[in-house]
Amino acid sequence: MNRGFKIILAAQFFSSLADNALLFAAIALLKNMAAPSWQTPLLQQFFVLSFIVLAPFVGAFSDALPKGQVMFISNTIKMAGCAAMLMGLHPLLAYGFVGFGASLYSPAKYGILTEYLPAHRLVWANGWMEGLTVAAIILGAIFGGLLIGHRVEDQIVQQLGGLEFNGGIDTAPEFAIFVILGLYFAASVLNYYIPRVPIEHSLSNRTPGFLIVDFYRAFLLLWKDPLGQVSLAVTSLFWGAGTTLRFIILAWAAVALNLNLEQATQLTAVVAVGLAIGSVVAAKAVPLEHAVKVLPLGIGMGLVVLAMVSVSEWRLAVLMLIVIGILAGSFLIPMNALLQHQGHKLMGSGHSIAVQNFNENLSILLMLGAYALMIKVGFSVHTIVAVFGLFISATMAWLTHKHGHDQDK
Repeated sequence: MNRGFKIILAAQFFSSLADNALLFAAIALLKNMAAPSWQTPLLQQFFVLSFIVLAPFVGAFSDALPKGQVMFISNTIKMAGCAAMLMGLHPLLAYGFVGFGASLYSPAKYGILTEYLPAHRLVWANGWMEGLTVAAIILGAIFGGLLIGHRVEDQIVQQLGGLEFNGGIDTAPEFAIFVILGLYFAASVLNYYIPRVPIEHSLSNRTPGFLIVDFYRAFLLLWKDPLGQVSLAVTSLFWGAGTTLRFIILAWAAVALNLNLEQATQLTAVVAVGLAIGSVVAAKAVPLEHAVKVLPLGIGMGLVVLAMVSVSEWRLAVLMLIVIGILAGSFLIPMNALLQHQGHKLMGSGHSIAVQNFNENLSILLMLGAYALMIKVGFSVHTIVAVFGLFISATMAWLTHKHGHDQDK
């Protein structure tokens, strides 16, 4: 592992750590505002909206500039959104602005892998990238949970007497956001030192109409490719399910395990521990050409989620959440690498990842919308968990069958 790749990984780690910690700080802010419970999953919906709306444009933007420069610009936008939340902008709007920066960041952080490394190192590189991203999710949940807890408010904020910023930082969520702003700044500094790589697939025509048509062509091209189709479907399902599961765990832990928000926040990190284990195993054991063989693991993941309805003891809950993470990581890493490889061959890394982001975040938007709707109409947490688990297993079983059928043609 050379110095340039280490800088790329470090920049991604700090940026992802800040994104994840900020989510829980925003949740705590909503709770302090006595916002309705259905607004909590809307935070992530506001975050991912830019990924969907800007999908035709972010790929071209990523391919038109050095990837490190794109990442620097994106983190600056994230810092502005974080500061806006600290200064009193509604958490939904401010977190949505952070999502705007993240939508620009994502094609660059993955695209640089295909430009900086040879194809045979992509699964290995994805293992490192996703492993550190998962570490950021784990630490973001733990760090965010600690920052929004009463101990911070009692022992740090009150002793400081409230930091003089926009009328004073005198609550734990406000102090958390102030600290997270520093994480974004660290990521921006690292972005500045990312090695420059040759610009590939830069478009000569960058008018909005052309970019929309160009994105639509890339969208169809990737969905029509057999390997692109299955990997895109699986990664979209994973991110929709994985993001929704984080919010479900918060509600489920309160009902089934009697945990408070700080404790439930840290419980979400347990899934990420399993995801890290699964990612490492997949990176070492699954070569790119055998990536599709991991599809049945998704069926098992859904069945384990379904089994959560019968759990009321925290130790068993921790074990099951780790197993869910291991299964998820074991099929995500090979599918992600396969999708990047196919996309890079067909249309260029920035374009393919923009298509990937569009599909994955549309999945997140729809699944979180379904979850918010189930909360609003009064579904119990256990009913939501059961529906969620059955949906994952059924969808993965259909994808496994469909790919096997297509291969036999």
